[in-house]
Amino acid sequence: MKAFAQLLMATGLMVTATAASAHAGHDAGTGFTSGLLHPMLGLDHLLAMAAIGFWSVRQSATLKNSTPLFVIGGMVVGAAIAWGGLSLPGVEIGISLSVILAGILIATLAKLPTAVGGSLVAAFMVFHGFAHGSEMPAGAALVAYLAGFSVATLALTFAGRALGTLMQKTDNRFGQALGGVVAATGALLAAA
Repeated sequence: MKAFAQLLMATGLMVTATAASAHAGHDAGTGFTSGLLHPMLGLDHLLAMAAIGFWSVRQSATLKNSTPLFVIGGMVVGAAIAWGGLSLPGVEIGISLSVILAGILIATLAKLPTAVGGSLVAAFMVFHGFAHGSEMPAGAALVAYLAGFSVATLALTFAGRALGTLMQKTDNRFGQALGGVVAATGALLAAA
C-alpha cells in the first residue's frame, strides 16, 4: 500500500509540474543557477531524465552503471552543437519523443543491450542538451551554466533511479502504469 501511495504522489507531481516552462524565462541570474533550474522547471526535461533513471534500474549492470555517463555525454554534445552555432532539426519533437519512448520502455519492462540502450539514451539527451545550450541566458558563464544543468540532470536521473529501485519491490504493474503515464504525458506535450 505504501508503494501505491508513493506512485500516486509521483504521478501527481508529474501532472502538476508546468509543461515546457524550461524553454523560457529561466534567467535566474548566474550561469550556474540558470543551468540548474532549466531542467527542473520543464515537465518534458524532468520526465525524460527521471524516466531514463527509472528505466535503467532493470538493465544490465553495465548499462545501469553507465547510464549517467550516457545522459551527461548526450547533454554535453547537444549543448556543444548549439554553442557551435549549428542547428538541430526537430528538437522539440525529439524531446517529446524521448519522454514517450522512455515511458514505453518502462511500461513494457524493456531490457536492451548496453550498446543499443546507451546509444538511445545519448541520442535522447542530445535533443535536451541542444535545448539547454540554445537557451543559455545572455551573459551567463558557459562553464557555470554547463555545470548547473549537469548537476540538475544527474539529480533527476538518480531520483528516477531511486524511485525505480523502490518500485522493484512492488508489483510490476505499478511501474508499468507509471511508464504509461509518462508516455501519455509525452504524447500530450508533443500535441501541445
